[in-house]
Amino acid sequence: MSIKLDILAIGAHPDDVELSCGGTLYKHALAGKATGIVDLTSGQLGTRGTPELRIQEAHEAAKILKLAVRENLEMEDGFFTNDREHQLKLITSIRKYKPDILLINAPDDRHPDHGKAAMLASDAAFMSGLSKISTLHNGKEQEAWRPRNVYHYIQAKYLKPDFVVDISEHFEVKMQAILAYKSQFFDPKSKEKDTFISSPEFLDFLKARFQDLGQLAGVKYAEGFIAQRYLGVDDMTSLF
Repeated sequence: MSIKLDILAIGAHPDDVELSCGGTLYKHALAGKATGIVDLTSGQLGTRGTPELRIQEAHEAAKILKLAVRENLEMEDGFFTNDREHQLKLITSIRKYKPDILLINAPDDRHPDHGKAAMLASDAAFMSGLSKISTLHNGKEQEAWRPRNVYHYIQAKYLKPDFVVDISEHFEVKMQAILAYKSQFFDPKSKEKDTFISSPEFLDFLKARFQDLGQLAGVKYAEGFIAQRYLGVDDMTSLF
């Protein structure tokens, strides 16, 4: 029997979610919410490390963030597309976990996979709610399910957020989850080729990014999100 999730985050690659909204997932896990990550690929085209190592690192990060579930759909890094085959694969996962909130890649970013993954996840989230689309899990027909809300997280490219989540108390754990990917981020002992994210300056950039998003809301650190539709609130006093 599958676990029903309150929040499910989709990432094109292992570490996408940790980099962008790991603090938000951890914060909600501590509050008793069931959270999880579905990685589309294992980062097979990554310059550093191996897919097998990335999977190991992803499981270590999942423990740090106290995730209820994490799975990898084993799509082809760099070459997955927003077509019927890939949509059905992701629809099956969405229906399996029945998340109320879906967090997905940035709609526009430096890495082309991120925008592709955003479109794939957005379309799959909608299609998942159509009862005439048939999917099976463990040989049983799945019920249609559409997340109540879908939000894009912000990645390397700065995009104006519609709202931010205060992660000031959880920033250090977020960074621990990121650094679980030892093959990908700064390691003075590594002999592998340098990449965009492997320099110590990239970690400085990350800290500055989340400080900047926090400053917008008057807190120390925050993660930003883009809504696919207008946001509504019941109580204006809950906003800060």
